[in-house]
Amino acid sequence: MRLMVIGAHAGDAEVTCGGIIAKYSKRDRAIIVHMTLGEKGHFKLSAEEYGLQKRSEAEKAAKILGAEVVFLPYKDAELPTDSEVKFRLCDLIREHKPDVLVTHWKGSIHRDHRSTYLNVRDAVFYAALPAVKREKSPFRVKALYYAENWEDPYGFKPQVYVDISEEFEVWREAASVYAFARGETGFPYIEYYTCLFRLRGIESGFKYAQAFMVPEAQRKVRMKELP
Repeated sequence: MRLMVIGAHAGDAEVTCGGIIAKYSKRDRAIIVHMTLGEKGHFKLSAEEYGLQKRSEAEKAAKILGAEVVFLPYKDAELPTDSEVKFRLCDLIREHKPDVLVTHWKGSIHRDHRSTYLNVRDAVFYAALPAVKREKSPFRVKALYYAENWEDPYGFKPQVYVDISEEFEVWREAASVYAFARGETGFPYIEYYTCLFRLRGIESGFKYAQAFMVPEAQRKVRMKELP
């Protein structure tokens, strides 16, 4: 079973989903897609300097998690929601053929997160349509999930819990590669998500767990752990 996680900024996927990325990379393949580098998020470094740093951090984190990494060329805080982006993602889905895809929930305080949600939603639809003629043949993602992210809280309800107890330390190592996750830009990401994953573990009977939300249509047929 192949996993693809699409994040708005380098670090989003690893911090929120590093546990399942490590889990899937052991089973088959895991692909991390960064829509932007998140290069404008540092108070002292220029966007160019921070972009180079984030790209290096993303490559190191992916290696620790055992994942492949794809960088798209969009700019932080300027991610468009349009056909060009959607068809680029459609092509990636058809190329890598993920059985499971995880991305941002729409109820976010961050514009790039909301744009990622919209672009991914349509890209998954386009990728499955035979009438959409692209270089690669059509492919249908079996399951779409939304990651739990402190910046995407509005309307998010945890519905699927995945045990990441065995992968927790790998997640922590990968997340720690990122300066922002260590708290350099102000928010204590690693501390926050360590507590969150422990809380979700308590709720679900695991030591550590990551929680996900399911699209409405999918909710009617799937209320269990990710495939």
